[in-house]
Amino acid sequence: MPSATSANPAPAGGAGSEVPRIAVADLTLAYGSTVIQRDLSFAVRRGEIFIVMGGSGCGKSTLLRGLIGLLPPTMGDVLYDGRSFCAAGPEERERMIRRFGVLYQKGALWTSMTLAENVALPLREFTDLTAAQIREVVALKLALVGLAGFEDFDPSELSGGMQKRAALARAMALDPDILFFDEPSAGLDPVSSRLLDDLILELRDSLGTTVVAVSHELPSIFAIGDNAVFLDGDTGTMIAQGNPRVLLAESTDPRVHTFLTRGTAGVPAR
Repeated sequence: MPSATSANPAPAGGAGSEVPRIAVADLTLAYGSTVIQRDLSFAVRRGEIFIVMGGSGCGKSTLLRGLIGLLPPTMGDVLYDGRSFCAAGPEERERMIRRFGVLYQKGALWTSMTLAENVALPLREFTDLTAAQIREVVALKLALVGLAGFEDFDPSELSGGMQKRAALARAMALDPDILFFDEPSAGLDPVSSRLLDDLILELRDSLGTTVVAVSHELPSIFAIGDNAVFLDGDTGTMIAQGNPRVLLAESTDPRVHTFLTRGTAGVPAR
């Protein structure tokens, strides 16, 4: 089990070590002149579930936007398998983005489309598959998230948890190497949240997918997180990194301790 560490460890991947799936190096993100997070350096290993956590408004979703290319960094770089994402040309960047699957906080399903049409959309846009092949892939992806037989349903006919799973099926349509989640459990009841956590673990274990999840939901953080970075809104940088359970047990930073023990969370039971 990894040990807890404090701010700004260097990205992994030195001599003799595996190149990380994602390496964030001295990253600063800002909207105009307003710096949201600065001096971020951490690494995400292949097949790891990596949590971006911290209080509301600290910049978790901003970091996610930076990682997937929706917000260019003010300084620093993001590397995928050792290759710079920020310095990549348009064609290489497009190839890198095709390896991403993104599940947005609200699911972002097209309400005018059925589930099958939602999942088929990236396949129609970015592949040369025939209509029959697309139908086969769509059925497979929906079955993978427990929604076999729901192909012709509209998003409005589904519960919140089912909508999240449908959005996950769409995120997996192109067989991405990396899945990004923005608050996957937000707005879900405890049972639906637990089912989604179990599904994320199953996908990681069965497919070897690397997962980066923005979350402030403690049950999910402790249930699925292998490693984590803690962002602080007041200082605008990371103040801790490590396995969430280890941070709970060992961190001496009161901000981290307060976050991980707030409410009735305590020591994780799952």
